[in-house]
Amino acid sequence: MRVSIAAELDYYFAEPTDVLLAVEAIPMADQKLIRDRLTVAGESTLLRSVEKHGTPGRRQWTETRGQTRIRYQAEVDVGRAPLNIGGLCVPPRRQLPPDVINYLFPSRYCESDRLTNFAMSQFGGLSGGQQILAMSDWIYENFEYVPGASDATTTAADSFLQRQGVCRDYAHVLISLARAVGVPARMVSVYAPDINPPDFHAVVEVWLGGRWHLIDPTRLAREESLVRITYGRDATDISFMTIFGAAQLNSQSVQVTAHHTQPIALSA
Repeated sequence: MRVSIAAELDYYFAEPTDVLLAVEAIPMADQKLIRDRLTVAGESTLLRSVEKHGTPGRRQWTETRGQTRIRYQAEVDVGRAPLNIGGLCVPPRRQLPPDVINYLFPSRYCESDRLTNFAMSQFGGLSGGQQILAMSDWIYENFEYVPGASDATTTAADSFLQRQGVCRDYAHVLISLARAVGVPARMVSVYAPDINPPDFHAVVEVWLGGRWHLIDPTRLAREESLVRITYGRDATDISFMTIFGAAQLNSQSVQVTAHHTQPIALSA
């Protein structure tokens, strides 16, 4: 399917401020970037890419002050089958690719070590994809989606106890449960056509059967329609905008539209 993206962020910066942006779609095997454009209007320096510095995603530095408008437009062809991981398993840990190993460990917002006992008692009778699907079902059935219920300090353990939150919190809990049973899992920021109200969205990828698979524990979006922006250990790594200073948000809009045309087959 062809996915059209139009994001606009309008901020005011009282002082010169460094800003790291991560709003551009990533060209990947199952999502082909047809065209895109990122612009920053205001008293800003030119964008400077950090894409080749080992950081996942297409990140851009800018220094700005005053009224600043950031616009991103893109057309992306997504060729991904619906989620189907039930029969997949985790390979022996010693065979994991080096860049996957890091996603087995606890991180700032995903304290998988604190959820190990629950994960093993609740899901220990399952394995691989069946285990992940059961975890996602449990979160969906036991959590309430409540905007404002969490903040920038809320961790997976906090959300697990509160049983509520937003996409960020759902993802943190699923990642933590997956890592607790030895399944590599990471957090992914995405554009999603189905989100209402439209916004940036956070989901999970798990490593099963030799590759990464997207899964949305909120069930607000269909995995086959998602467009990845960036990924990392948890929310620390996937922020669409990191501001090194103070800023006032004036407005923000994210419009994502899926055009269901003829099927598109991209390599896995």
